[in-house]
Parts: sequence; structure tokens; C-alpha cells
Amino acid sequence: MASTDARESAVASSDTMAAGVGSPTRARIEARTLRQDRWWLYPAATFTVFMAFVVYATIRAFMGSHYYSAPYLSPFYSPCLGDCVEGSSDFGQPFDWWPLSAALIILIFPLGFRLTCYYYRKAYYRSFWLSPPACAVAEPHRGYTGETRFPLIVQNIHRWFWYAAVLVWAVLTYDAVLAFRDENGDWGHMGLGTVLMVVNVVLLGLYTFGCHSCRHITGGRLRHFSKHPVRYRLWTWVSKLNAQHAQYAWYSLFSVALVDAYIWMLAANVFDDPRFF
Repeated sequence: MASTDARESAVASSDTMAAGVGSPTRARIEARTLRQDRWWLYPAATFTVFMAFVVYATIRAFMGSHYYSAPYLSPFYSPCLGDCVEGSSDFGQPFDWWPLSAALIILIFPLGFRLTCYYYRKAYYRSFWLSPPACAVAEPHRGYTGETRFPLIVQNIHRWFWYAAVLVWAVLTYDAVLAFRDENGDWGHMGLGTVLMVVNVVLLGLYTFGCHSCRHITGGRLRHFSKHPVRYRLWTWVSKLNAQHAQYAWYSLFSVALVDAYIWMLAANVFDDPRFF
């Protein structure tokens, strides 16, 4: 009897890692979930919006044109380090030999930051991989390995993508300052594009500096906050931003696409930039 109980205990222990609708640890009910609300709206909406952004960003990244309309430079192409149009390279063109679009040189860093972001992991795990699609809704997968194997193990380098994202944000902030010039380089210009670029860097800053990694960098691994008052103050500020991290992730996603689309239309001469002064 003792040996039988031990075997059953071992089987139960090994089954705890199983997942999915047919998991031995799941309640024996035929329905996938007993929820009566429209739980599928969130994953469906997230999937639709993310896919729309991915398609749009992919098209724009490979276009290699209509990304600069003086003094505005698209955030998808900044900093422009490849073979770029005149006036768009404020840091030179060290990759002028690059045969593809200049956006493909730089987009890997903000894209990697977003893909490994803790909030975005939750969003696309639920909406794309259905792991699980919602709380109290079983996932269809039969096994779970976590972020211990390729490709999900790449999620562990999120902090390093954060450092790169901060540099990109600094460059975009510089671009927003340059947007106060006119097409001749004279200061004192302000158009609708200037406003959009400033709003974009503000939202990107709130998203970037509200990141979980930034919170850990400022205040993580400290034993006594009282001995590190500056880092404690930074940690409290970042923590306040972190509470709205999901919202800033969405807002900044829309603002980046909006600024790029606006500059695209200006460069294609679809309309002129309204100027305030």
C-alpha cells in the first residue's frame, strides 16, 4: 500500500507541470471555461491592434523612402545611419554600404525592447499563443516550459534592450528639439509635426522609464533604502510610472505610428504641415 501511494504521489507531482484543457490537474468539466462574460474581447482586440501595427511597421521599415520632411525625421528611421536622404543624418552615415532600408539598422533595438517587455509578454502570450487567453480559461497547449528554451529564453535580455531603448529615446528627443527649426535650419519654427514629435517622446519616455527593469535598476537589490536616499527617490518615481506601464505602452505604440504616418504624408506631398509660427 505504501509503495502504491508513493507511485501515485510521484505521478501527481510530475503532472503538475502539464498544462492545457486536458491537464490532469484541471477540474473535470467539459466546458473550456464557465465564464459568462466576453472574455475573448481583450485577446481579440490585442491581436488585431498588434497585427495591424506589425504589418504597418514592416511595410514602412522596408519602404526606405518618405521618412524625412525637413525638419521632421520619422522615429522608425532615427538615427538614420544608412544611405539616407540629404539632411536626415545628424550622426553621419557609417552604414552607407547597407543595401536595405536604413530603418532595419535601428528598429531591432526598440522592437526588441517591446517584444521582451513584461507587459507585452502578457499581451501577446494571451492574444497570440493563448497561454492562457484569459483568467480562468484553459490554454490549448499540453506542455509548458516557461522562458527556459529558445526562443522565449531571449526574454531574459530585456534589461539590455532597455539600455538601447534609452539611447534611442535620447536620439528621438534630440529630433524633437530639431523639429523647432524650419526647412532652412533656422530656429523659431513650430508646426503640427513639432507638436506630434514632442508628444511622442514624452509618451515614449513615460513608457521607457516606467519599465520594470528601470524600477529594478534604480532600487533593486538594496537592503536599506535609508542608506540610498537618491536611489530610493528615483525608485518611488519609477514605481509611480510603472503602475501605468500598460497604458503608456499602448499610448506610445500609437504615437510612434502616428508620427511616422504624418511624416510619410508630408514627404509624399499629400498635405502641407500646419504651422503655428
